[in-house]
Amino acid sequence: MDKHITAPITKETARSLHAGDYVYVTGTIYTARDAAHKRMDEALDRGESLPIDIKDQAIYYMGPSPAREGRPIGSAGPTTASRMDKYAPRLLDLGQTAMIGKGKRSQAVIDAVVRNGCVYLAAIGGAGALLSKCIKSSEVIAYEDLGTEAIRKLQVENLPLIVVIDSEGNNLYETAIKEYAKI
Repeated sequence: MDKHITAPITKETARSLHAGDYVYVTGTIYTARDAAHKRMDEALDRGESLPIDIKDQAIYYMGPSPAREGRPIGSAGPTTASRMDKYAPRLLDLGQTAMIGKGKRSQAVIDAVVRNGCVYLAAIGGAGALLSKCIKSSEVIAYEDLGTEAIRKLQVENLPLIVVIDSEGNNLYETAIKEYAKI
């Protein structure tokens, strides 16, 4: 089923999504990869605030290439989500509602998705140039010294994603394999 949703993504919206749904996201999302996640985790360990209000936010695991002239961002394809697995449960417990990446997630992340009524969305790997056309603006808002891994605030329009893990723990990576095996 195709669904058009607005970000930030509320828990109610996250719970309405089901594994296998095609989702088009419009609104504000953030980027953060390994190094930014590590810094956020360290900040929390020190009792400090995060550089963004994590409640109802979607974090896109992406580090863009340099922007071409006249464009807000370069190629913007997803990175492998499992690299954030040691940090994701904590952020989900703090109110983050959606993760965007590619690839499988650990059981700890899946458990946190279910516990918090969140969702894991996949962007198509290898389609970064096409995905960048959905990004209308990009602004570095934290950890600028990390370069491509800095946290960015993106305004997106109809960013095409697929629900991989829904708030009930249904996992498209598992169900699709079972469905394919029946053919």
